[in-house]
Amino acid sequence: MTSSELWTRATADRYDAEEAEASSAAVLGPTLAFLAELAGDGRALEFAIGTGRVGVPLRERGVPVAGIELSEHMAAVLRRKVDERTLPVAIGDMASTVVPGGFTLVYLVYNTITNLLTQDEQVECFRNAARHLEPGGRFVIELGVPPLRLLPPGQVAVPFDVSRHHLGFDTFDLVEQVLVSHHFTRDGDDDGRYRRENSRHRYAWPAELDLMARIAGLQLERRVADWDGSAFTQDSTKHVSVWRKPA
Repeated sequence: MTSSELWTRATADRYDAEEAEASSAAVLGPTLAFLAELAGDGRALEFAIGTGRVGVPLRERGVPVAGIELSEHMAAVLRRKVDERTLPVAIGDMASTVVPGGFTLVYLVYNTITNLLTQDEQVECFRNAARHLEPGGRFVIELGVPPLRLLPPGQVAVPFDVSRHHLGFDTFDLVEQVLVSHHFTRDGDDDGRYRRENSRHRYAWPAELDLMARIAGLQLERRVADWDGSAFTQDSTKHVSVWRKPA
């Protein structure tokens, strides 16, 4: 049983509206181009496919896509956009659920590997990716770099969004390597009420992911700072990493 927290129906129903900016052509275009190039003429499998923010437009580009999703509510929103025959989705966790066939690409975007709250489960996620990959196939993860450099002594919280309609900050447990993302979202313009939500995540460093990949029999092929291929440096706030299954 996975330690991931489940998305509720209410969260799933408003997810696309709240992530509209992340679904824009300007933001999503480089992501789709990057993934489509790696998939080539093969099939792609998205772990934690959610409402299909990436999987649906990638399928529209001609890449056959399948998905694994833990939340039935998120999958139900995806199903309003595309039928099961066009984009099959298995309900289950990304660390152990197996779908038929082989894939040239398995991908996991938007920090979602952190939904697995133990190191063992994250290792199993890599193993599950390797299990699905054809020889020479790639596993891609998009993940933020833990912003611990922003924590002065005695401080446990780092803000990541301070805007009119949303306040967001992360609190860190440095011993357990777990962060909690806190969200205060304004429901309306007039009444001043905010909806409070939070979620737990296990953060991981790039080097730790590389070791997980080695355990799964995968080799680091490339690491960049974003989907546009910009160089990853010590000041990068996130990375897109590609591991290859030996041919």
